[in-house]
Amino acid sequence: MSSPKRRWLRPILIGSLVLGVVAVVGFFTVAPGAVERSMNKTVAADLPEVSAQTRELHDSLQIADMHSDTLMWDRDILKRSSRGHMDLPRLQDGNVALQVFSSVSKSPKHQNYDSNSDQTDNIELLTVAQLQPPRTWGSLLQRSLYHAEKLEKAAADSDGQLRLVRTRADLASVLDDRAAGQNVTGALFSVEGLQNLEGNAANFDRLYDAGMRMAGFTHFFDNETAGSMHGEEKGGLTDLGRTVFAEMERRGVIVDIAHASHPAIKEMLERATRPVVASHGGVQATCDVNRNLTDDEIRGVAATGGVVGIGYWDAAVCELTPAAVVDAIEHVIKVGGLETAALGSDYDGATTVAWDTSEIAVITQELRDRGRSDDEIRAIMGGNTLRVMAEVLP
Repeated sequence: MSSPKRRWLRPILIGSLVLGVVAVVGFFTVAPGAVERSMNKTVAADLPEVSAQTRELHDSLQIADMHSDTLMWDRDILKRSSRGHMDLPRLQDGNVALQVFSSVSKSPKHQNYDSNSDQTDNIELLTVAQLQPPRTWGSLLQRSLYHAEKLEKAAADSDGQLRLVRTRADLASVLDDRAAGQNVTGALFSVEGLQNLEGNAANFDRLYDAGMRMAGFTHFFDNETAGSMHGEEKGGLTDLGRTVFAEMERRGVIVDIAHASHPAIKEMLERATRPVVASHGGVQATCDVNRNLTDDEIRGVAATGGVVGIGYWDAAVCELTPAAVVDAIEHVIKVGGLETAALGSDYDGATTVAWDTSEIAVITQELRDRGRSDDEIRAIMGGNTLRVMAEVLP
């Protein structure tokens, strides 16, 4: 027979245990969505009205977006979501022909544009909170491989509406089917920072086999391949970086200079024998942030036959308006030529924007309002990017 004291203590212990279980369940079921809602915002803005003529033009375009981070978050990209900026239904609403899905494998705490150490990692807690496979908890390579698997599964479950693009033949098939009236969207897998090589060039093969066809060398910190624009040292390419750069060109993986340090960008542009891209960002001439490209860098990308993808968030264009996006696009055209202008939203990349991918016709409207012809708009909204992909992909 238990004492009165123990009988009194038992319900408290049971209650504490229940509260603990509820707290743990809440952490794993509520926290990931709450975190994304706090980081991927769409704010109200005075957007231009899209005219019937613009809508007709927009619906005829082959639109390409060179960067999104949607794979990082715990949601089904085949289902319309109330959070974030992009999923397949919203891509279809926006008439997007080709979306690049990037893998973010590591992000430093207190992330900023000026200087970040490589000693901390926000993504580790996110992988645990989202109940990703334990192999991803401590391995940057496994995180990217998991993202690739996630995209491959989405394509397999999409009834042919989302198509993986790994070769120029895959790309041509998507575009041909769209031209024939099929509601399909291409998906190309990219990585944001080659820290996921974990210092081992042999891991390039594993990422390539998983579908990687675009790669940025750095994210917000210096790594074993190159210095970052936001790192502590901000150096150029390393020997490993030079080895990987040559392998990317040989095997048809698009080189992305986004986030790389200015010395690393300079060396990559000098080494390039194939088109190079800046997948997402802005230009310093219209938004003076060290994240953005100088005029010399725009000219360097243009000299390779590559493209500069303009983003939609404040640090890329300084104002959350279609006019600010098109200001940056117009500057790219002025410096690098029409064939260098492209889109790179950075949707779902812990960014705040004023329109999601279902509403990108506002950019088409702004381009028309600036007097751009239909053919010029076709090039800017996707034609230039698709030309680069058709040239570089295997």
